Amino acid sequence: MANYEIEIKSLIGDKRKADELVSKMKLADPGLVSVGKHKQMNHYFVGGNLAKLKVRLNLELPFQNPKDASVRTRWADGRVILVIKATVDDTTSSNGTARQEFEKVMNLTLEQLDKALLDCGFEYQAKWSREREEYQYKNMNVSIDKNAGYGYLVEFESVITDLKMAEQTKTDIRDRMKELAVEELPQDRLERMFDYYNKHWQDYYGTEKVFNIA
Repeated sequence: MANYEIEIKSLIGDKRKADELVSKMKLADPGLVSVGKHKQMNHYFVGGNLAKLKVRLNLELPFQNPKDASVRTRWADGRVILVIKATVDDTTSSNGTARQEFEKVMNLTLEQLDKALLDCGFEYQAKWSREREEYQYKNMNVSIDKNAGYGYLVEFESVITDLKMAEQTKTDIRDRMKELAVEELPQDRLERMFDYYNKHWQDYYGTEKVFNIA
């Protein structure tokens, strides 16, 4: 059965606002669960041959010939993960609100996994670093990320198995965000931020520096 992630982001800026959000979630949901904290390095790729990569790494993907796919490698507290996200609506596979996701923990180093992608014709788009706190809030997952370049960003996510529920699920997430007085980050601004970071990632990767793109 296919899983689809429905995700909406909000740019909250700094640690004070992140702490305020956690306090609001605790008040609104006494059953709030802290899933944990970890650090990540995420390497984004463009181009390449997905079919060739599938054979090279012996992958069983849940989608065939997606119209837009985002391929990335991830190091998360010692685990090395291959992540492929394929869009299922009219937003992008990199930052979209509805995507089908494939994740696989690989028995490789991050450098070895990166090399496999490079050998299949992929090229680096950008390298990202972040610290993540994850929560189970009501019926959804909430991740608060301290991103190099972006500052503090929160992601509200629900996973569904019926794609027909995508729009209703987006509405449910937005209702939860309104309850917490959290403003959705518009897709056009998110794409401008993403584009700027991709062009300047060497200045931000692994640092505390933040930029502001309206």
